[in-house]
Amino acid sequence: MMFARLPRPPRALVRGVAYGTALAAALAIAACSSPSSRFYTLGGADSASTAANGAAPAVARTSAAPAWLIEVAPVNVPPQVARNQLVVQTGPTQVQLLEQERWASLPGDEIRRALSTNLTQQLGTIDTFGTAHPDDAAVYRIAMNVQRFESWPGTHVLIDAVWSVRAVRSNAVMTCRSVVRETVGGGYDALVDGHRRALAEVSAQIAMGVRAMAATAVASTNTTGRPSSSARPAAAPAVPPCPSAGTAAGAGA
Repeated sequence: MMFARLPRPPRALVRGVAYGTALAAALAIAACSSPSSRFYTLGGADSASTAANGAAPAVARTSAAPAWLIEVAPVNVPPQVARNQLVVQTGPTQVQLLEQERWASLPGDEIRRALSTNLTQQLGTIDTFGTAHPDDAAVYRIAMNVQRFESWPGTHVLIDAVWSVRAVRSNAVMTCRSVVRETVGGGYDALVDGHRRALAEVSAQIAMGVRAMAATAVASTNTTGRPSSSARPAAAPAVPPCPSAGTAAGAGA
C-alpha cells in the first residue's frame, strides 16, 4: 500500500506561526507585570483621623428619636473630575489623568457618603435620603454643588462648594458657599487626606447651618404659637445667616 507524502508547509508560514506565538507570550508577560491600580476613598473625617493616630474608630450612637432628620442629596461635581481616575492640576489651565490612581467610586458618590457620615456624627441624627420617615418629623434637606475640586500634588487641595439647607416643612432655605484650601505634602495619600480635611471643614459649616435653622424654627414656633386660621398670608420663614468658617472651626474643635 502506498501513502501520498504530505507537502511541507512553507518556511515563511512556520516562521510566522513561531513569531505570533512568541508575541502572544510576550504580551501575556507584559500584562502580568503591568502596575496595578491603587484605589482611594474619602471615607469619614473622624475615621480618617483616628486611623492616622493608630486608634480604633469610635462607634457613632444615634438616638432612636433624634430632634431632627437630614437628607443628604446626591452631590454635583465639575465634569472634568467626575471620573474614577484622580485628576491633578499641572498648571492653571492643564490637568493630568492618573490611570493607576483611582477613586473607589465616582467623586460625587465619595463626597456624598463622607458628607453624610460627618453630618450624622456631628449632629447625632440619621440621614434618611431615599428612605421613609414620619410625616411630622423635622427634616432638613442638604444639597451641594461642588464648583471646584482641585488637587495640586505637593502643595494644596481646594474645595469650592455652594450648599443649601432646606427645612422641608416650612420651605425655609439657607444657601451658602464654602471655599476651603488645605496644604498637603508629597504623594497621593497626602492629596486624598487633604480632601478629607477640606470636606470635614465644609461639613462643620453645614452642621452649623442645620443647627441654626433648627434653632430658628423652634424660636419661631415659640413666638407665633399655633398657626392662625385667618386668611392673612403667611409671613416668609425666618432664615439665619450663613455660618462663618471661623465659627464652624471653633464648633468642631
